[in-house]
Amino acid sequence: MLGQGRHTALALVSLLLLSLREATPIEVPQDPKIQQDLKQPPTIVKQSVKDYIVDPRDNIIIECEAKGNPVPTFSWRRNGKFFNIGKDPRVTMRKRSGTLEIGFRSGGRPEDYEGEYQCFATNDFGVALSNKILLRVSKAPLWPKEVLEPVVVTEGSPLVLTCNPPPGLPPPFTFWMSSAMNPISQDKRVSTGLNGDLYFSNVVAQDAHTDYSCNARFLFTHTIQQKNPFTLKVLTKEPYNETSYNATDPYGGRKVSESTPTFLSPSGSESSKIVQRDEQLLLECIAAGLPTPTVKWFKKGGDLPGHKVKFQNFNKTLKIISVSEEDAGEYVCMANSHLGSIRHSIFVQVKAAPYWLDKPTDLVLAPDENGRLVCRANGNPKPNIQWLINGQPIDTSPANPSRQVLGDTILFRSVQMGSSAVYQCNASNQHGYLLSNAFVSVLDMPPRMLGPKNQLIKVIENNRTFLDCPFFGSPLPELRWFKNGQGSGLDGGQYRVYINGTLEIKRARTEDEGTYTCVANSILGSAENQVRLEVKAQTRIVRFPEHQSAIRGSTARFNCKVKSDPSLPVTVTWTKDDKALYLGWRLRKDDESLTIPNVNEGDEGTYTCTVKSEIDQDSASARLTVLEEASLNPSLSSALPPDRPDPPIDLDLSDPAARSVRLTWIPGNDHRSVITEFLVQFEEDRWEPGRWQNLSTYPGDLNSVILQLAPFVNYQFRVIAINSVGQSQPSRPSPRYKTSGAAPDVIPRGLRGWGSKKDNMEITWEPLLDLERNGPNLQYNVWWRRKDVGEEWSNVTTEGSKHIIHNTETYVPYEIKVQARNEFGQGPESNVVIGYSGEDKPTDAPTDFRVSKVDSTKANIHWKSVDPNSVQGEFKEYKLYYWRESSIVPGLMVSKENKTKGIYSTTSEPSGILSDLVPYSKYKMFIVVANRHFEGPPSNTVEFSTKEGVPDAPRFFRINRRSFDTIYLEWDKPLEPNGILTGYQLKYQTVNGSRVGRQQLETFLPNMTDFTLRLPDRSTRFKFLLSALTQVGAGEVFAEESPHFTNEAYIDQVDIATQGWFIGLMCAIALIILILLIVCFIKRSRGGKYPVRDKKDLPLDSVDHKDQDGSFDYHSDEDNKPLQGSQTSLDGNVKESDDSLVDYGEGGDGQFNEDGSFIGQYTVKKDKDETEGNESSEATSPVNAIYSLA
Repeated sequence: MLGQGRHTALALVSLLLLSLREATPIEVPQDPKIQQDLKQPPTIVKQSVKDYIVDPRDNIIIECEAKGNPVPTFSWRRNGKFFNIGKDPRVTMRKRSGTLEIGFRSGGRPEDYEGEYQCFATNDFGVALSNKILLRVSKAPLWPKEVLEPVVVTEGSPLVLTCNPPPGLPPPFTFWMSSAMNPISQDKRVSTGLNGDLYFSNVVAQDAHTDYSCNARFLFTHTIQQKNPFTLKVLTKEPYNETSYNATDPYGGRKVSESTPTFLSPSGSESSKIVQRDEQLLLECIAAGLPTPTVKWFKKGGDLPGHKVKFQNFNKTLKIISVSEEDAGEYVCMANSHLGSIRHSIFVQVKAAPYWLDKPTDLVLAPDENGRLVCRANGNPKPNIQWLINGQPIDTSPANPSRQVLGDTILFRSVQMGSSAVYQCNASNQHGYLLSNAFVSVLDMPPRMLGPKNQLIKVIENNRTFLDCPFFGSPLPELRWFKNGQGSGLDGGQYRVYINGTLEIKRARTEDEGTYTCVANSILGSAENQVRLEVKAQTRIVRFPEHQSAIRGSTARFNCKVKSDPSLPVTVTWTKDDKALYLGWRLRKDDESLTIPNVNEGDEGTYTCTVKSEIDQDSASARLTVLEEASLNPSLSSALPPDRPDPPIDLDLSDPAARSVRLTWIPGNDHRSVITEFLVQFEEDRWEPGRWQNLSTYPGDLNSVILQLAPFVNYQFRVIAINSVGQSQPSRPSPRYKTSGAAPDVIPRGLRGWGSKKDNMEITWEPLLDLERNGPNLQYNVWWRRKDVGEEWSNVTTEGSKHIIHNTETYVPYEIKVQARNEFGQGPESNVVIGYSGEDKPTDAPTDFRVSKVDSTKANIHWKSVDPNSVQGEFKEYKLYYWRESSIVPGLMVSKENKTKGIYSTTSEPSGILSDLVPYSKYKMFIVVANRHFEGPPSNTVEFSTKEGVPDAPRFFRINRRSFDTIYLEWDKPLEPNGILTGYQLKYQTVNGSRVGRQQLETFLPNMTDFTLRLPDRSTRFKFLLSALTQVGAGEVFAEESPHFTNEAYIDQVDIATQGWFIGLMCAIALIILILLIVCFIKRSRGGKYPVRDKKDLPLDSVDHKDQDGSFDYHSDEDNKPLQGSQTSLDGNVKESDDSLVDYGEGGDGQFNEDGSFIGQYTVKKDKDETEGNESSEATSPVNAIYSLA
């Protein structure tokens, strides 16, 4: 019956835990504004230690500090009773603190105040308790008076000189000295035990030359008390000669009886030891015998924990630091000599005062939220858990329907204002106790913004950007981001909103500039803040300084041209050899360069140009090398530039060791640039022959170094010199040097265990690198065992880097470790790693899948979780499958594309919010549980419909102009109406630069998709805002501006070829062109050659000149002379006009009559076949008629 009742209670607890849907505890920020207004129960922040030992010479101070709002008041209990501080004049309490100060200037004994103290901090919301502080006064009692008789012992016998120091608080530290204050020399034969006694494994005659005094040092009083000294007399069987004593033969060749080993401490063959967890364990075995025995330690059934074991006092003491439960067991010490051996077993038990597994923490909840306090502790024996509320046992407090105590857990359901309190958890056993305070504060606070208002953030283009929006509220508000006050919340794509309110822009671009608004909403209200983002171009150096050499006395110049955002001021600074450069009167700096006139040796170095803006920076460096003056060194008259150095020569190996060798070389010519570095490379002929690899670099002033090498490698080396110009060619290789082999000293990396099938586990690791093998025949030892079932390790040795365990259970944990080994031995073992066997398909489906609080774009979903064992793998998430089945809008076709959403939750009744739904639509969905490889069966399918929302923007919106005084607007229905369209609304206003007119509104029926607007003026421009309407309201706005129209054309392409005004204009243009052509033709004709009559009485030239076309060319002797007033060309020659009369003159004597007729002589050109004396008739011209008309 009792067992059945216990199982029933456990089942009831499980059901209660599963039925409790907890809210995430609220984390209160440390913002001063929040903390100032936040009402909170008290919290102990400082207190004295539990076991408090004080110095009787000082005042006693017992600390107790607490915080809370309102400020707490303090009271004390002493030995379980109220401690009335006001009645004791020696006791005072510090202001705004609970710290007690007990003074003894006016008398009194500190011992009168010994006892157990406990502090109580109280305000309106609860009471917090300190630990129980046990106050004790340090004591340093005197050594009792005693008369010590001389100690007589036979040579070779064991001896123990007892100390027995007086019991002090805390216990004193003991040590042995002579009465002359010389320390007693201790070794394998003579040593001090843990109890302070002085042990002699065997006595020699030399031990009688001194006396022995035990000293006790008391830490608190800083005093040393000395016991009366022991006088030692040693009886010898043969005469003792001091000159015959030496360390290797302490008996001086005298015959002393040898004895088999025995134990001086501890006695018997076995003993026991109890030690507290986390303390240090000291085990001691001191043996007697002649010769002096050697002590060794073992642990039965296992190895000594080498990482925390230390041997002290010449191997007589075994020390284990920070003891844990696995250190319990049987420890064996063995003392042996050539005469035999003896053993002693010490059985160690590890007890534990309570220690925390799950310490209760403060809990801040909003009204109607759920939560829990958990107090889990462990110890040996198992501690008892007791709950208190405001310092009183919770069993005696008034009943609270919203609170239920279930062992180490307190559940809170639907907490209400006024139920704040401080809860104490006391975990105790016979070895000690733990006390922890945790308050439950019920807080309602409207949303608040904690960051600076209207912050300006400047970022560099293409950089990852974070916009912070710290906020707080109880209950925790929902936060959304908006850009420029428009659109829906920013999340997804290049935006990501973190739970703390920060908005991440993955790659800031110019179009991301604007004002971002974060809005926090809860049932108690809302709050918002704005951040203005400016995206700037990167600051960079586009013309870098270059390495250069300059002759002493010349001028050097380093370029540093910068390109940056015009709106960001930048500063350019120069440094030399990483130190600030003082310009002084000689150096000159401008925006794009640094000039160094009259260069000297002190100017040599590395110059760095650094350009900084308020948000970024860039830098570039170059080296200046100063050369000697040509007059001082004629060989440098050409001022040769620096060059790469010559390779080092004469490589030599010396000082060989197992893992090192010294390499020495002679540097080559540096070619006018100091060698700054040497690079040592190596090549080995076993794994990658012929491939040179970097080993190490060394400063340029060294030419002999010790190389650290790996075992089992046949090396050869080469050296490369480096200066400011570059690297030299490699040197000639050194002789080969082969290191000896060794066991591996590297742990294989990347150890993991995972299942590729449901019934196996693959253990894999990264194989050692070639230079980590340290020897031939590299193999790996692999161990594995099931975790937490206590089975023995299984192991295998393999040459590969993988081992597969078959026939495992599905998804069970294994402990695995690996170790490398070769022919020379085994390397270190890896740490134990937890691996898992393979996963299988989850067997259970989530149940009771349902939906609640559906609006136009979101729905709250709920379900009951699956049994964790049914997941058959690592729980990954609950995966929601949903699709849009149809639209409620009649006749609207939709895509039924499947969508998914992952939800991670480990609560018993998970929930989530499905967002980004299309309004006024029917949806279907189901949910499955998923592990890393598989998905389980689907839950029940849920159907739901979203509510009507505001429509999308119209599909298009066009603006046309068909006449001077009207604009024609045309649009189409939205792709997603998100409800039943009730019409459209058009807002418009005139715009003229930055000035806008009064906004006007037009509404239209849902079947209207065009509108004609009459213009008040032909040059008027409008801005239009068009949106569709449903019953919910106006949808997304489609904004357009009318383009700038001219008087010659319209946006509509009208056929102007049929317009009368256009035809008339074209005819007029054609007539003007015709008249211009006629005038040009007349002008050209007047410039031709003039026809004249032949004169019979004039002689012909002796030579006739005939043109190529058969016409005659008339000329005079002065054809090349221009007439007066004629224009010359640019080259000085006469430009003969086409209508010039020079062609018709004879010489320069041509004359005109008063009527303007030509009276000079002329020569007629004839063809060669014409006879002389023939009369020439007057040539007729077809244009004469035109002249006469003119």
